[in-house]
Amino acid sequence: MSTTIVVNEVFGPTVQGEGPSTGHRCAFLRLGGCNLSCRWCDTPYTWDWQGLSDDGHAYDPHTELTARSVNDVLAELLAMDVRLVVISGGEPLNQQRRMRPLVAELISRGIAVEIETNGTVVPEDELIALGVRFNVSPKLAHSGDEEHRRINADALRKFQQTPGVAFKFVCRSVDDLAEVGTLQAALGLDPIWIMPEGKKEQAVIAHLQTVADEVVRRGWNLTTRLHVLAWGDRRGV
Repeated sequence: MSTTIVVNEVFGPTVQGEGPSTGHRCAFLRLGGCNLSCRWCDTPYTWDWQGLSDDGHAYDPHTELTARSVNDVLAELLAMDVRLVVISGGEPLNQQRRMRPLVAELISRGIAVEIETNGTVVPEDELIALGVRFNVSPKLAHSGDEEHRRINADALRKFQQTPGVAFKFVCRSVDDLAEVGTLQAALGLDPIWIMPEGKKEQAVIAHLQTVADEVVRRGWNLTTRLHVLAWGDRRGV
Protein backbone atom coordinates (compact mmCIF):
# COMPACT_ATOMS: atom_id res chain seq x y z
CA MET A 1 0.00 0.00 0.00
CA SER A 2 1.87 3.05 -1.28
CA THR A 3 -0.89 5.58 -0.53
CA THR A 4 0.02 8.46 1.77
CA ILE A 5 -2.27 10.22 4.23
CA VAL A 6 -1.80 13.54 6.03
CA VAL A 7 -1.45 12.70 9.72
CA ASN A 8 -1.47 14.93 12.76
CA GLU A 9 -0.76 12.25 15.36
CA VAL A 10 -1.07 8.56 16.17
CA PHE A 11 -1.40 7.62 19.81
CA GLY A 12 -2.46 4.90 22.19
CA PRO A 13 -3.29 2.56 23.64
CA THR A 14 -5.87 4.77 25.31
CA VAL A 15 -9.65 4.66 25.67
CA GLN A 16 -12.43 6.14 23.57
CA GLY A 17 -13.66 9.07 25.63
CA GLU A 18 -16.95 9.85 23.91
CA GLY A 19 -20.12 8.31 22.52
CA PRO A 20 -21.32 4.70 22.35
CA SER A 21 -17.83 3.20 22.76
CA THR A 22 -16.85 5.28 25.79
CA GLY A 23 -14.28 3.45 27.89
CA HIS A 24 -13.26 0.95 25.22
CA ARG A 25 -9.51 0.45 24.85
CA CYS A 26 -8.39 1.77 21.47
CA ALA A 27 -5.79 3.55 19.36
CA PHE A 28 -6.29 6.95 17.75
CA LEU A 29 -5.30 8.07 14.28
CA ARG A 30 -5.78 11.82 14.05
CA LEU A 31 -5.69 13.19 10.53
CA GLY A 32 -4.90 16.77 9.59
CA GLY A 33 -7.07 19.49 8.08
CA CYS A 34 -10.67 20.56 8.59
CA ASN A 35 -13.31 22.32 6.53
CA LEU A 36 -14.81 24.02 9.61
CA SER A 37 -13.38 26.43 12.18
CA CYS A 38 -15.24 25.84 15.44
CA ARG A 39 -14.21 28.50 17.94
CA TRP A 40 -14.15 26.03 20.86
CA CYS A 41 -12.43 23.22 18.92
CA ASP A 42 -10.41 20.91 21.18
CA THR A 43 -7.99 19.98 18.37
CA PRO A 44 -7.18 23.35 16.74
CA TYR A 45 -3.66 22.12 16.05
CA THR A 46 -5.07 20.03 13.19
CA TRP A 47 -6.30 23.04 11.19
CA ASP A 48 -5.91 26.46 12.85
CA TRP A 49 -3.02 28.13 11.06
CA GLN A 50 -4.39 31.66 11.71
CA GLY A 51 -5.35 31.65 15.40
CA LEU A 52 -9.11 31.62 14.83
CA SER A 53 -10.10 29.35 17.73
CA ASP A 54 -10.63 30.36 21.34
CA ASP A 55 -7.02 29.72 22.35
CA GLY A 56 -5.89 32.27 19.75
CA HIS A 57 -2.80 30.29 18.84
CA ALA A 58 -1.73 29.95 15.22
CA TYR A 59 -0.27 26.48 14.75
CA ASP A 60 2.38 25.58 12.20
CA PRO A 61 1.18 23.04 9.60
CA HIS A 62 4.78 22.12 8.84
CA THR A 63 5.13 20.97 12.44
CA GLU A 64 1.67 19.54 12.98
CA LEU A 65 1.08 17.66 9.71
CA THR A 66 3.08 14.84 8.18
CA ALA A 67 2.49 12.89 4.97
CA ARG A 68 2.87 9.24 6.00
CA SER A 69 2.51 6.01 4.09
CA VAL A 70 -0.43 3.78 4.90
CA ASN A 71 2.02 0.94 5.59
CA ASP A 72 3.85 2.93 8.27
CA VAL A 73 0.63 4.03 9.96
CA LEU A 74 -0.75 0.49 9.86
CA ALA A 75 2.38 -0.90 11.50
CA GLU A 76 2.21 1.67 14.29
CA LEU A 77 -1.45 0.94 14.97
CA LEU A 78 -1.00 -2.83 14.93
CA ALA A 79 1.87 -2.57 17.42
CA MET A 80 -0.59 -1.23 20.00
CA ASP A 81 -2.52 -4.52 20.00
CA VAL A 82 -6.00 -2.98 20.22
CA ARG A 83 -9.35 -4.18 18.89
CA LEU A 84 -10.64 -0.69 18.07
CA VAL A 85 -9.09 2.15 16.04
CA VAL A 86 -10.69 5.60 16.09
CA ILE A 87 -9.94 7.83 13.10
CA SER A 88 -10.48 11.46 13.95
CA GLY A 89 -9.30 14.93 12.98
CA GLY A 90 -9.81 17.62 11.89
CA GLU A 91 -12.19 16.18 9.36
CA PRO A 92 -10.98 12.71 8.34
CA LEU A 93 -13.45 12.25 5.49
CA ASN A 94 -11.57 14.90 3.53
CA GLN A 95 -9.12 12.02 2.99
CA GLN A 96 -11.58 9.14 2.77
CA ARG A 97 -10.24 7.71 -0.49
CA ARG A 98 -6.65 7.82 0.75
CA MET A 99 -7.46 6.13 4.05
CA ARG A 100 -9.67 3.42 2.55
CA PRO A 101 -6.81 0.88 2.11
CA LEU A 102 -5.83 1.37 5.76
CA VAL A 103 -9.40 0.89 6.96
CA ALA A 104 -9.79 -2.22 4.81
CA GLU A 105 -6.62 -3.75 6.21
CA LEU A 106 -7.58 -3.05 9.82
CA ILE A 107 -11.05 -4.54 9.41
CA SER A 108 -9.65 -7.58 7.60
CA ARG A 109 -7.62 -8.24 10.76
CA GLY A 110 -10.69 -8.12 12.99
CA ILE A 111 -10.07 -4.58 14.27
CA ALA A 112 -13.16 -2.37 14.49
CA VAL A 113 -12.89 1.14 13.03
CA GLU A 114 -14.84 4.20 14.13
CA ILE A 115 -14.61 7.43 12.16
CA GLU A 116 -15.30 10.72 13.92
CA THR A 117 -16.75 13.22 11.42
CA ASN A 118 -18.46 16.60 11.49
CA GLY A 119 -21.08 15.31 9.05
CA THR A 120 -20.44 17.78 6.22
CA VAL A 121 -18.73 15.36 3.81
CA VAL A 122 -20.82 12.67 2.10
CA PRO A 123 -19.32 9.24 2.89
CA GLU A 124 -18.50 7.15 -0.16
CA ASP A 125 -20.23 3.81 -0.66
CA GLU A 126 -16.88 2.02 -0.92
CA LEU A 127 -15.92 3.19 2.58
CA ILE A 128 -19.33 2.35 4.05
CA ALA A 129 -19.14 -1.15 2.54
CA LEU A 130 -15.99 -1.91 4.53
CA GLY A 131 -18.05 -1.95 7.74
CA VAL A 132 -16.84 1.18 9.53
CA ARG A 133 -18.98 2.89 12.14
CA PHE A 134 -19.51 6.65 11.95
CA ASN A 135 -19.70 8.93 14.97
CA VAL A 136 -21.25 12.01 13.35
CA SER A 137 -20.99 15.31 15.21
CA PRO A 138 -22.86 18.11 13.39
CA LYS A 139 -21.93 21.52 14.75
CA LEU A 140 -24.45 23.89 16.30
CA ALA A 141 -24.67 27.69 16.08
CA HIS A 142 -22.33 28.22 19.05
CA SER A 143 -19.47 26.76 16.99
CA GLY A 144 -19.28 30.09 15.16
CA ASP A 145 -19.52 28.71 11.64
CA GLU A 146 -22.42 29.67 9.40
CA GLU A 147 -25.17 27.10 8.99
CA HIS A 148 -24.51 26.46 5.29
CA ARG A 149 -20.95 25.43 6.20
CA ARG A 150 -21.73 23.20 9.16
CA ILE A 151 -24.97 21.46 8.13
CA ASN A 152 -25.10 19.29 5.00
CA ALA A 153 -28.53 17.68 4.88
CA ASP A 154 -27.60 15.27 2.08
CA ALA A 155 -24.56 14.01 3.98
CA LEU A 156 -26.50 13.60 7.23
CA ARG A 157 -29.22 11.60 5.48
CA LYS A 158 -26.56 9.35 3.98
CA PHE A 159 -24.97 8.79 7.40
CA GLN A 160 -28.40 7.94 8.82
CA GLN A 161 -28.50 4.93 6.48
CA THR A 162 -25.18 3.49 7.71
CA PRO A 163 -25.08 0.63 10.25
CA GLY A 164 -24.25 1.57 13.83
CA VAL A 165 -24.22 5.33 13.24
CA ALA A 166 -24.38 7.71 16.22
CA PHE A 167 -25.14 11.43 16.04
CA LYS A 168 -23.21 13.25 18.76
CA PHE A 169 -23.86 16.92 19.53
CA VAL A 170 -21.62 19.17 21.60
CA CYS A 171 -23.87 21.19 23.93
CA ARG A 172 -23.51 23.81 26.63
CA SER A 173 -27.10 24.75 27.42
CA VAL A 174 -30.73 23.72 27.20
CA ASP A 175 -31.06 26.13 24.26
CA ASP A 176 -28.50 24.01 22.41
CA LEU A 177 -30.72 20.98 22.98
CA ALA A 178 -33.62 22.80 21.35
CA GLU A 179 -31.42 23.32 18.28
CA VAL A 180 -30.63 19.60 18.23
CA GLY A 181 -34.34 18.85 18.44
CA THR A 182 -35.01 21.01 15.40
CA LEU A 183 -32.36 19.15 13.39
CA GLN A 184 -33.72 15.79 14.50
CA ALA A 185 -37.25 16.75 13.44
CA ALA A 186 -36.07 18.00 10.05
CA LEU A 187 -33.71 15.14 9.18
CA GLY A 188 -34.82 12.16 11.28
CA LEU A 189 -31.45 11.76 12.99
CA ASP A 190 -31.21 8.79 15.36
CA PRO A 191 -29.74 7.78 17.73
CA ILE A 192 -28.70 11.05 19.33
CA TRP A 193 -25.96 11.43 21.90
CA ILE A 194 -25.40 14.68 23.78
CA MET A 195 -21.88 15.53 24.95
CA PRO A 196 -20.96 18.49 27.18
CA GLU A 197 -18.51 20.97 25.68
CA GLY A 198 -15.31 21.51 27.62
CA LYS A 199 -11.53 21.16 27.47
CA LYS A 200 -11.22 21.23 31.27
CA GLU A 201 -12.80 18.93 33.84
CA GLN A 202 -14.77 21.76 35.49
CA ALA A 203 -16.38 22.87 32.23
CA VAL A 204 -17.31 19.31 31.24
CA ILE A 205 -18.94 18.66 34.61
CA ALA A 206 -20.77 22.00 34.68
CA HIS A 207 -22.22 21.58 31.19
CA LEU A 208 -23.08 17.95 31.88
CA GLN A 209 -25.09 18.94 34.93
CA THR A 210 -26.80 21.73 32.98
CA VAL A 211 -28.16 19.51 30.21
CA ALA A 212 -28.55 16.08 31.84
CA ASP A 213 -32.18 16.28 32.97
CA GLU A 214 -33.40 17.65 29.65
CA VAL A 215 -31.44 15.04 27.68
CA VAL A 216 -33.17 12.28 29.64
CA ARG A 217 -36.56 13.97 29.23
CA ARG A 218 -36.11 14.10 25.46
CA GLY A 219 -35.25 10.39 25.29
CA TRP A 220 -31.68 10.90 24.07
CA ASN A 221 -28.38 9.40 25.18
CA LEU A 222 -25.82 11.21 27.32
CA THR A 223 -22.05 10.92 27.11
CA THR A 224 -19.32 12.61 29.07
CA ARG A 225 -15.74 13.30 27.90
CA LEU A 226 -13.96 10.54 29.77
CA HIS A 227 -10.49 11.42 28.49
CA VAL A 228 -10.81 14.99 29.76
CA LEU A 229 -11.94 13.79 33.19
CA ALA A 230 -9.04 11.33 33.34
CA TRP A 231 -6.20 13.32 31.78
CA GLY A 232 -7.32 16.92 31.40
CA ASP A 233 -6.41 18.91 28.29
CA ARG A 234 -3.41 16.77 27.33
CA ARG A 235 -2.57 15.65 23.83
CA GLY A 236 -1.81 12.06 22.92
CA VAL A 237 -3.85 10.30 25.62
